[in-house]
Amino acid sequence: MDMYIGFDSAWTDSPKAPGAICAVGIENGHPACFHPPRPVSFDQALAFIQTVRSRHGTTLVALDQPTIVPNATGMRPVERVAATLVSWLGGGVQPANRGRSGMFCNASPIWRFLTALNAKEHPEEARQATSGLYLMEVFPALALASLRDEFYGRLNAPRYNPARAKTFRMADWIHVATCAAQQARLLGCTELAEWCRVAGETASPRKPDQDKLDAALCVLIALHWRLRHREASLLLGDRCSGYMVLPASQPVREYLTRSARRLSVKIDGSIPI
Repeated sequence: MDMYIGFDSAWTDSPKAPGAICAVGIENGHPACFHPPRPVSFDQALAFIQTVRSRHGTTLVALDQPTIVPNATGMRPVERVAATLVSWLGGGVQPANRGRSGMFCNASPIWRFLTALNAKEHPEEARQATSGLYLMEVFPALALASLRDEFYGRLNAPRYNPARAKTFRMADWIHVATCAAQQARLLGCTELAEWCRVAGETASPRKPDQDKLDAALCVLIALHWRLRHREASLLLGDRCSGYMVLPASQPVREYLTRSARRLSVKIDGSIPI
């Protein structure tokens, strides 16, 4: 059985603002188990992964947090490209650099987590692997532009973060949850689809609810990466300066290709000509 894990880490390790994690097991092309999203700290996430990981097949962890951050200041090249699209959609990209205390400084929990996890970070190899533990960086807010046509367009990014009361829109919360449910059904993951459907019915979503929904989106990106055709996804950036894996509709691919060409950032292993 192969195990797919989605982890929204929340970037820091605050007891008052934990991340969330979930998992889907696939055996012989069919869902075999489902671990619904739950709140976790980094240590709890590590214990969860060690408990549910496949012992004979492949385990792929999709993490919503930068994992390769060599730059001392500013943005990574991959974020500069992602930001061109996310800004056009009406959202924002948080810069990852080693100067961000508690997030990416040497003492930040992400580095202890990655060291203890000891997963291989090689997205292309992870697609074809038949065994082993792999990890890749994902960005759910960027992925949404490819998962639902209505989310792609000038200022069309869904406002589904309840912590931002001034911009939060309940209709967008429902649309994101519905989108996730539809994607899960397309992948044959009925239990995950039902969880997302029910999440969309939450009367007054709070930030922990969004973290769990983002964990579900992370696991969907992991499933999409391995179970769909390679052309349906995109590897933006590289394993030296930082990267992201995301599903890519044709409009999203074309937009990011133009930006990557201008900023000399790799897409699928090479700088676009």
